Amino acid sequence: MPSTHDYQEDARNQDIQVYINGKFFHRSKAYVSVLDGGFLLGDGVWEGIRLHNGNLLHLDDHLDRLFAGANEIALKINRSKDEVKEMLYKTLEKNKMFSDVHVRLIISRGLKKTPYQHPKVTIGDPTIVIIPEYKKPDPRVSVEGIKLAVVSTLRDNRVQHPHINSLSKHNCIAACIEADKKGADEGLMLDPNGYVSTCNSTNFFIIKSNEVWTSTGEYCLNGITRQSVIRICNQNKIVLKEKNFIVKDVLSADEIFVTGTFAGIIPVIRVDNTVIGDGIRGKMTKRLQDFYIADFHSN
Repeated sequence: MPSTHDYQEDARNQDIQVYINGKFFHRSKAYVSVLDGGFLLGDGVWEGIRLHNGNLLHLDDHLDRLFAGANEIALKINRSKDEVKEMLYKTLEKNKMFSDVHVRLIISRGLKKTPYQHPKVTIGDPTIVIIPEYKKPDPRVSVEGIKLAVVSTLRDNRVQHPHINSLSKHNCIAACIEADKKGADEGLMLDPNGYVSTCNSTNFFIIKSNEVWTSTGEYCLNGITRQSVIRICNQNKIVLKEKNFIVKDVLSADEIFVTGTFAGIIPVIRVDNTVIGDGIRGKMTKRLQDFYIADFHSN
């Protein structure tokens, strides 16, 4: 069975030029220091952005989230949003890329004079890295769907702010490893109150009686594609509820899907040992995929 982030291999990726602090390096020689805060501590923020027909989709939304996350951890990027945009498009121009590209933008706190977490030992400006790759999602994923496992790793705000796209992904990685051990593609994470929150790398939706439900958003990343789905539902008079619900509601759902910048809208056909609906992509999920693709191509 295909998985959420499966993609079609592209030989051109072997020769991409990676942006690091104003310079370009062949991917085989693209390195950051072992004393960089991102490497040492996971101290930084990141975004994944799709390029379609020369346009970085929802770029302003991605940069708003990036800068907000940096602000939450007192990371001074020392660049304006327009300057970061220029870096991104300069990287794409350097690689002669136009479409079907996924860009990873990473900003760490920068070099440390010694391996220690305190910001006062940071030397100079943040480290800015841009990695562009040709990536088309495996088309089977959007049809055949994926399997989830409910995991014990919680999506909580007492340890790590759930709204920040942080380089420190331990919470999500722990959920991912737990799900993998259960033979699932992704882990379905609960919030500290026992309500369904999110998956480890995607946002989560269920469909019950033609209503689309998703979490309140209190404990999940404010996903760009999640917001697109909410907007699409509202525009097309599909009932969308941001609400608390429990695993029992999930297991009795008519349909389930997850969303992400790279994945788009992906059906879920099984949660733990429970087959969802008829065990195939449902009609509402297909309808939302069609709306999303039309929206995607209009940008």
